[in-house]
Amino acid sequence: MQEYGFLSVIPPLIAIFLAIRTKQVFISLLTGIFIGWLIIGKWNILSGVLLTIDGIVNVFQDPGNTRVIIFTFLVGSLITFIQVSGGVAGFVNSVKKYFNSDENRINRSRKKAQIFAAFTGMIIFVESNISALTVGTIFRPIFDKLKISREKLAYIADSTSAPSKLLIPFNGWGAFIMGLLLTQGIDNPFLGLINAMPYNFYPILVIIVLFYFIMSGKDIGAMKSAEIRTKKGKVFNEGSLPMISDEITIIKTKKGIKENSLNMFIPLGSMILIMPFMLLYTGYSTELNDNSFFGIIGNASGSKSVLYSIFFTIIISSFYYVIKKIMTIREIINNTLKGMSGMVSMAVLILLAFAIGNLCNELGTGQYVSESLKGIISPKFIPVLLFLTSCFISFSTGTSWGTFAIMIAIAVPISNQIGIDTHVAIAASLGGGLFGDHCSPISDTSVISSMASASDHIDHVKTQLPYALISGVLTAFLYLIIGMNY
Repeated sequence: MQEYGFLSVIPPLIAIFLAIRTKQVFISLLTGIFIGWLIIGKWNILSGVLLTIDGIVNVFQDPGNTRVIIFTFLVGSLITFIQVSGGVAGFVNSVKKYFNSDENRINRSRKKAQIFAAFTGMIIFVESNISALTVGTIFRPIFDKLKISREKLAYIADSTSAPSKLLIPFNGWGAFIMGLLLTQGIDNPFLGLINAMPYNFYPILVIIVLFYFIMSGKDIGAMKSAEIRTKKGKVFNEGSLPMISDEITIIKTKKGIKENSLNMFIPLGSMILIMPFMLLYTGYSTELNDNSFFGIIGNASGSKSVLYSIFFTIIISSFYYVIKKIMTIREIINNTLKGMSGMVSMAVLILLAFAIGNLCNELGTGQYVSESLKGIISPKFIPVLLFLTSCFISFSTGTSWGTFAIMIAIAVPISNQIGIDTHVAIAASLGGGLFGDHCSPISDTSVISSMASASDHIDHVKTQLPYALISGVLTAFLYLIIGMNY
């Protein structure tokens, strides 16, 4: 593969800079993708344009990418179902007493709503996207009622989705990481992952920082401005737009249907329960050397499991709604299509995020960054440099899993050669990979959190970044302290 050196980091950096500067995330991603293929096409404009088109189309060559995009459309259908059926409205009504809107008690209710949202995100441990989608969908009307900003909801959804999932091995995240550890010669990857968790400071600090700011009632930076704006009755900043269309965000209960939270919990509960079975189903193989529970989970396909789960959830929900005479078969079909139509912009954004990720692989962005820093690492600074390198790669590429794949392959051999604790090196790589995924405007996890909360995506990135930086700086400091022992 041709090496592009420093040129390999220019496209993602341009995309990130333009996205934050202009708030036009689609144009920013397209520009970054075009610049990248222009570099590969040896600065020939026609080649750059044609390669850009091919690069976007080739996203669908990966079945995993295609599954995620289809999943995105089906999520829109599920969101529509639980609103038309009166499930969301029923839930809001059933918990109304906990969130008093009286001005004298409003602050207490705001705090309580945020705590409920955070715990909901952490409890749903099977998959980060399901967690973010559930938190955003359920709590958006409650937050709107209490005049809590959409940006705050997106921050809570984002900070309790991927960070909490990284600390629990019984999901797609754990399965993927255990597979990477196995390729590095770690005989018991489950035990290796468990032993690395106490050193995985970043996700732990993200959750601690989140609860500190919720309990204290304080806000910083752009989030403070967003909260002040929302309390004045203005949902969005001037020129900002929600990640999904009003066709998804504002759907009233079907006329004549009694609002009932059960109409929401059956679909969401079905998805949460089906997901572990799908992980076992996609992971089981007679050719596996290890057919134990953890061996099967480690071999599972996250994208297949998620797609199968939502597909069966929609089937179960449809039967339930038809039997309960909440919707007819024709209405099920119409609402399925209506939900999908509201997710077009979201699906296009994920498509472009995948396209720039593939481009970064073609350019060797991650490899260039890691190789550039490898030569200057000294034993005392290995943990902090592994963390910071992972941060930069994941922020630039918008992918935590891609960063894990690059950094685990570097961290384990380096730790073995120099004699530092392998579990610390693994944790630093995982935490850094999560940091970029948590903050980057081209990250699919950040995009889904914005979408679920119906927040403007760049507003979400800007408001969340200061909180993430607090956790990131503290994490770097802790790895620096640990490194001093080597």
